[in-house]
Amino acid sequence: MKKIIFAILMVVSFYSNAQPLIQWQKCLGGSQSEDESQIQKTTDGGYILSCRSYSNDGDVSGNHGGGDIWVVKLTNQGIIEWQKCLGGSRYEQGRSIRQTSDGGYILTGTATSNDGDVIGIHGLIEDIWVVKLSSLGVIQWQKCLGGSQGENGYTINQTLDGGYILIGRTQSNDGDVSGNHGDYDAWVVKLSSLGLIQWQKCLGGSGIDFVPSLNKTTDGGYIITGRTQSNDGDVSGNHGPNLWSQGDIWVVKLSSLGVIQWQKCLGGSQDEGGYTIQQTTDGGYILNGYSSSNDGDVSGNYGQGDVWVVKLSSLGVIQWQKCIGGSGIDVGYTIHQALDGGYILICRSHSNDGDVSGNHGGGDIWVVKLTNQGIIEWQKCLGGSSYEGVTFASIEQTSDEGYILTGSTQSNGGDVAGNHGMEDTWIVKLSSSLGLEEQPFNNLVSIYPNPVTNILNINVENNMVNQTYTISDVAGKLITEGVLNNNCSSINVEQLSKGIYYLKIAGNNANKFIKE
Repeated sequence: MKKIIFAILMVVSFYSNAQPLIQWQKCLGGSQSEDESQIQKTTDGGYILSCRSYSNDGDVSGNHGGGDIWVVKLTNQGIIEWQKCLGGSRYEQGRSIRQTSDGGYILTGTATSNDGDVIGIHGLIEDIWVVKLSSLGVIQWQKCLGGSQGENGYTINQTLDGGYILIGRTQSNDGDVSGNHGDYDAWVVKLSSLGLIQWQKCLGGSGIDFVPSLNKTTDGGYIITGRTQSNDGDVSGNHGPNLWSQGDIWVVKLSSLGVIQWQKCLGGSQDEGGYTIQQTTDGGYILNGYSSSNDGDVSGNYGQGDVWVVKLSSLGVIQWQKCIGGSGIDVGYTIHQALDGGYILICRSHSNDGDVSGNHGGGDIWVVKLTNQGIIEWQKCLGGSSYEGVTFASIEQTSDEGYILTGSTQSNGGDVAGNHGMEDTWIVKLSSSLGLEEQPFNNLVSIYPNPVTNILNINVENNMVNQTYTISDVAGKLITEGVLNNNCSSINVEQLSKGIYYLKIAGNNANKFIKE
């Protein structure tokens, strides 16, 4: 009996620590606010970061006034190599930055100035601003895109021909813009390598259409997602009424020339919005955002609003969907497919129940790892006692199979150290391991097949006859236990529900397996 109790306690201890470790964290900024940051790996093993900055002290120098786009080149340990403020006397905001094939960088965002670094703004409101930088942050060219009304830039990518594809939103129907359907439209623009417009496309209907995410697809086209309140024009199948407070996630597949190949509205009777979509290795798509519904396409919502993850086929058919969160408001901002075929998400959570544990208070950055079927493998809340934000933030897997992420923080405690002032850009490097380094267990057990449907086979490397085994779920709850009969044994797991489980034998590491 003591042996069984010990094994159960060790399994519970394993689960309480089953999260990646923070390898390092870095606050970047000055005495004012830095937020809305994005980070990307660079070919030298470091990182490139862009965010919005109001400071001109601390880590920040060269601010032109108002708010600038702040570009920072970092080493793989988060040390600043160089930094650059981009803008004019009014207000600029960065949304997306990518390294280019020549080793430089392309970024997009929004400009309201017409001086300093900004030339050629079209109206009195705001334009999409595209800037090409050298590898050291020197401006090689810049371009304002828009019309007489307001435009905002959200995502930019380099294309195979050396040019660029970007998505933003527009209220104009003049200047560079034609074909607006009414109010705000999604606006897709294809640029040459020097920033000349090759083609442009307005997408939407008579309502407000907000589409922040665009990624390339393997057929040379593009996949986009966002939020729509329309149910006309390019949009059909919206689930909710055309109200300001309610909309659907809108997914559109475009050809290489911006022609709509298919479109899909996803949601229920309440409000949904999409933030990120990318093509998966099976040719389908993974997207995330938020949902307030519990009907229509949505099931399993916990409370006020959940992170909503949807897996689509190559033609936009829902293969599975998952609401994750707790009783508070939880929103998903970025999702990427991981090296193991699962998915990594960066979210913001106000919950500390349901799927969420470890919230520090005030709203945390919430990182979630899913299997390729949407089952939670691990989750981690990051932050302090104050506010952490992840609007337009990003997360990527690194070459060591850990993760690099960025958001913003007003805290200076908990996981956060080194805050400069009001709100800093916050970078966190997570390990690939789940906090097991200090546990002196032997790893003498192997299992197969994995995933498993019926019979789970167990091999051990020394005499483990008559040793107790336990199977627990991801929350550490004991599901079943038994005794091994010999060194090559098997367990019938057919009765288990689909999900992730952990098998533990005596003093060995717990072995994770997936029940299909």
